[in-house]
Amino acid sequence: MNAAQLDLTATVLAQILTFKQPSDVALSAFFRRERKLGGRDRHEIAETVFATLRHLQKIQSVLPKPAQQPRLAALAALVFGRGLSVHALKELCSEDEAQWLVNLKAQKETFSSDICTAAELPLWLIDCLKDQGWCQQDILEYGRSMLQPAPLDLRVNTLKGKRDKVLKQLQDEGLRAEATPYSPWGIRLFDKPALNRHPLFLDGVLEVQDEGSQLLALLTGVKRGQLAVDFCAGAGGKTLAMGAMMAGSGRLYAFDVAEKRLANLKPRMIRAGLTNIHPQRIDTEFDQRLARLKQKADCVLVDAPCSGLGTLRRNPDLKYRQNQTNVTALCQQQQSILQAASELVKDGGRLVYATCSILDVENQRQIVEFLENNSQWQIEPAQELLKNIPLPAADSPYLQLSTRQHHTDGFFAAVLKKNA
Repeated sequence: MNAAQLDLTATVLAQILTFKQPSDVALSAFFRRERKLGGRDRHEIAETVFATLRHLQKIQSVLPKPAQQPRLAALAALVFGRGLSVHALKELCSEDEAQWLVNLKAQKETFSSDICTAAELPLWLIDCLKDQGWCQQDILEYGRSMLQPAPLDLRVNTLKGKRDKVLKQLQDEGLRAEATPYSPWGIRLFDKPALNRHPLFLDGVLEVQDEGSQLLALLTGVKRGQLAVDFCAGAGGKTLAMGAMMAGSGRLYAFDVAEKRLANLKPRMIRAGLTNIHPQRIDTEFDQRLARLKQKADCVLVDAPCSGLGTLRRNPDLKYRQNQTNVTALCQQQQSILQAASELVKDGGRLVYATCSILDVENQRQIVEFLENNSQWQIEPAQELLKNIPLPAADSPYLQLSTRQHHTDGFFAAVLKKNA
C-alpha cells in the first residue's frame, strides 16, 4: 500500500465505521466517485477496509472511536488483517504512528485472553451464542472461521454445460479451481478473477453462488413440470438453480418485495436460457396476488430475511449493524412469512425454510413454533433428501452448514412436508 492509497482508505473508513449503511454499498459509492482509481488501487483499499472490519474488536480495544481516527485504524488493519510488519510500514508511518503500532502488537496476550477480541465478535452476539448453549470454544471457532475472506464459488448451469468440462476449461486457462465437495454443480475458485466478461459467464454457463446456497436449491427437490415458488427470491440465485433443476419446464414464481432485486434477476434468466421463471414484486407476504396460488405449489422455498450472521466472511460489518432488537423484529417477520408461504403448498407438497443465520431463534425455534400451530405439517430429514451428497453425518433432521466444518457460508434449512 502506498501513501495515497492509505489516505483514500482512511477517507472511506471514516464513513464505513459509522455503520450507517452496508460497507459494500459505501465502498461501491466511493469507487464511483473516485473514477480515476485503477484496479490495483481499488484492490488495496477494499482489502484494507475489510481487514479493518474483520479485526475491529482488537482495533476498538485501543481505539475506542475508530471512525474518528480512521488512519490509525487502517494501519492497525494492515498489521492485524494483512500480516504486514511495523518495519514494512515505516514509509507510511510517522514516528508516533510506528510506536503506536509497536505498542499495539505488544498487547497480543491481552487480545487472546478476552473473548471479544479473541473471537472478533461484539458482546451482544457473544451473549446470544452463550444463551443458546455455545461454549467458549464454539464461539472462538465460529468467530475465527469468519476472519478469512470467502473463496469464489460458481454454479454450472446444467442446461448449458457439464461441471467436469467447465472445470477443465477454467483450469486450462490457469485459474486455481476445483470441484466443490458437496454441490454437484459447484466450482470453487481460490483467486477472484473478474468473471463478468468471461464467455462462460456471458453465455449463462456459470453463475456466482456459494456452495451452501446451491445445496438449499437442491434440497427443494423440484422436478420437471412442477409448480414451484421462491418466496423471497432476492436477486434470484436459488431461483435460477431451481429453474435448471426443472429443466426450464413447469412454472417457477419468483416473489420479492424489492423491485430492484427482481430487475437484476431478469437479465440473468435470459443468460441462463430459462423461460419458466415468472418474477413478480409483492407488497408484503399478505399480498392479494398470492391468493391465486393457494394450495397449488409442489414446492415453496422461503429463504427468509435474517441477521445474515452466517455470512460474516463476506459481510463482516453485519455483526456491528445488527443487534438483539433487530433480531427480535426479524424473528417476528420470519414466522409471518413462513406462515404465509405455507398456504401456497398443496397437499403432499414441500416447504423449505432457510436462513443464513447461526442463531437458534431464527432457525430451529421458528420451526418448532410453526409446527405447534400447524399440525398438518411434519419434518422431512434433510440428510435423506441429500443422501447422494457426501455431507458429514448429523444427528439433526435439519441442514446446518458452518464455515468451519463445511467451508460454506453458515446456512440453516428445514424441510417440511404437508400431509396429504
